Amino acid sequence: MTILNQQKGTIMAIKRSIRTPIQNRIVEVGNLVFVGGVIADDTTQSMGAQTRNILTKIEGYLGEVGLDRKAIVAAQNFVTDLAQRKEMDAVWTSFFGDDMPTRATVGVADLGGGAMIEIVVTAARA
Repeated sequence: MTILNQQKGTIMAIKRSIRTPIQNRIVEVGNLVFVGGVIADDTTQSMGAQTRNILTKIEGYLGEVGLDRKAIVAAQNFVTDLAQRKEMDAVWTSFFGDDMPTRATVGVADLGGGAMIEIVVTAARA
């Protein structure tokens, strides 16, 4: 599929990869790379452990398209217990260091299957 870049009058291709039964994990258009919602492999773990697992998975997905964590420019975190936010924040700041993206953290009632956090990110190619 392609879309028209109205500012430049050019056509940009949309590339989809890492197909799952319900989504493509990665969708690329122009210099933007979108990673769909990711949850932890083991949802019985703590908020911090789930966050670490998710961020590692996201970096792996980005690696498949030639990027790493430094390319992440924005994130949306959906969490079921905002009282555990400090645990998530500790892992987050350790993982990103000085290269933290913008972020919104939203409290939700339920993510299903014991998941305490789901993360969606947008990355950019330089």
